[in-house]
Amino acid sequence: MTPTASLPLSLEFFPPKTPEGVTKLAAVRQALYALQPQFCSVTYGAGGSTQDGTLQTVQALLDEGQDGASHFTCVGATRESVRERLAQFRAMGMRRIVALRGDLPSGFGPMGEFRHASDLVAFIRAETGDHFHIEVAAYPEMHPQARSPQADLQAFEAKVKAGASSAITQFFYNADAYWRFMDEVRRLGLDIPVVPGIMPITNSSGILRFADGCGAEIPRWVRLRLQSFGDDTASIKAFGLDVVTDLCERLRAQGVPSLHFYTMNTSATVLELARRLGL
Repeated sequence: MTPTASLPLSLEFFPPKTPEGVTKLAAVRQALYALQPQFCSVTYGAGGSTQDGTLQTVQALLDEGQDGASHFTCVGATRESVRERLAQFRAMGMRRIVALRGDLPSGFGPMGEFRHASDLVAFIRAETGDHFHIEVAAYPEMHPQARSPQADLQAFEAKVKAGASSAITQFFYNADAYWRFMDEVRRLGLDIPVVPGIMPITNSSGILRFADGCGAEIPRWVRLRLQSFGDDTASIKAFGLDVVTDLCERLRAQGVPSLHFYTMNTSATVLELARRLGL
């Protein structure tokens, strides 16, 4: 694939918590629609913390003519509560879901009737057939709570066999980790698209803290450069653009199906990355 070849992309937003945030996100969405995303997903808090905001944001996407997809976590859920939510999704006109387990409850909170994302995927398929395109998560550098890389791969295999349509990865900055994961996925005979999740780098402390929390590796040379910039936000953003552009170019050159951008509800960095990539 040539460096200027087009590549499909999708976008992720999170539900705003204030009226000002709602207004800002509406403007961000309009700016990013110029990229003609395949779909736009909206994150979903476990236990109901942001679910209403998620659905309001997805409804806005649908009203704006976009393929809006809700994240859907199953920790603490019952079959009846999931069945009701699926009916609501259908009534909204939603055709795509990002099916996730969600964060485990702290202490001894209830797990609910679904222990794994694969259970949720299987239930959605049993209830709704092929109505929904079901996205699931993939972890090229292993889920932080997985017992081993092999166990993590088995969990991914279970989601695919339960009926997943495609997958979006946790963000990463080591392209080799993605391609090694894909080699293992193909050896298992799994052929769904696995789309790299791309996290722009716009600040130092935030991305380092985020990566440490979700098990994503920041290459040592990148970490050291970010730390060396201190509070120089202009240098951090310029360096981050170079790092992420190079990552996307390497992924595209080897034939990824598309790219999924974690926008963090801002548009400038994603638009600049798209410009550099000729998208």
